[in-house]
Amino acid sequence: MSFREIVGHRRLKRLLARAVRSGTLPPSLVFAGPEGVGKKRTALALAQALNCLEPVGDGATGEQDGCGTCASCSRIARGLHPDVIVVKRPDDKSEIVVAQARELARQVGYRPFEGRSRVVIIDGADELGGDSQDALLKTLEEPPARNVFVLVTSRPNLLSTTVRSRCCVLRFAPVPTAEIAESLEASHGFSTGDARAAAALSGGSVARAIGARAGEEAEARAVAAAVLMETARTSDVRARLAVSSALLKSVARKGKDSEKEGKSAGADRESVAGRLRALGLLLRDLAVVTTRAPDTALVNLDLRADLESLARHYDRDRIARAFSAVGRSLAALERNASPKIVADWLALQL
Repeated sequence: MSFREIVGHRRLKRLLARAVRSGTLPPSLVFAGPEGVGKKRTALALAQALNCLEPVGDGATGEQDGCGTCASCSRIARGLHPDVIVVKRPDDKSEIVVAQARELARQVGYRPFEGRSRVVIIDGADELGGDSQDALLKTLEEPPARNVFVLVTSRPNLLSTTVRSRCCVLRFAPVPTAEIAESLEASHGFSTGDARAAAALSGGSVARAIGARAGEEAEARAVAAAVLMETARTSDVRARLAVSSALLKSVARKGKDSEKEGKSAGADRESVAGRLRALGLLLRDLAVVTTRAPDTALVNLDLRADLESLARHYDRDRIARAFSAVGRSLAALERNASPKIVADWLALQL
């Protein structure tokens, strides 16, 4: 869980590694950014860098990282280090309650048990209640020596202005698709095609890409490309309605048992939604191709040739209409509209 093991965020990792080595790390930090991009992992890597028994240093760049293998790093990775505290909302509560905040303020008043620094990671800090945030204000403003607070959040706007003003805010961006695909293939056993598909549909989230079921994202992207190709070739209503069946393939495979059908309905709906999201990304890439933007802007870079072929049939206005139709279709699915009705309607709009 060292900095070098985290995908993306090179600038932020270097900034933190240099601050650790130079002893200039701010004691109160907010890690803000989309879900699943590595904010909590970076917070744990920071804890390792601060407490590693054999830190890896780079004199040329002035950076320091954890070794990832010593007793301290191993215990942090396993969640067993007494000086690395991860705070989350209790399962039976709607927020991080004030009692947790007060207990934190009490704990940090003592010296770390064994590490050089105590690191408190508040995971989902936007779930701190108003009273909880107030209870932490003084501690965040003037943390006791050898204590570092990291507030991890995807919704920093839900933190009070006074809390944010007492912290150094680091903003995490979505991880580039190419970096996610490379990591999936090198470290998680994905094939090249599956890695590229999962990365393309991950929205810049490494966690979402890793969680993709084997082959599902590649299949969703292949179906989306086929639907766009077929609708580009014909305006015939019957032919287009036939095309919509590709979006519903998993629905057609349902068993006859009604109870099993009920249990699989949500999965089928999600399969259709996955194909619609893949359609949206392909249409977005079509817009990139038609505007002659650099290839680096493409999400589905490996489908460049197919996109060039499709671009002959989709001008900017058609792309905009189709993209809007995909968005409306996804919204309809979320409102429990029939997947078949949604797919048929969309096929007529593309």
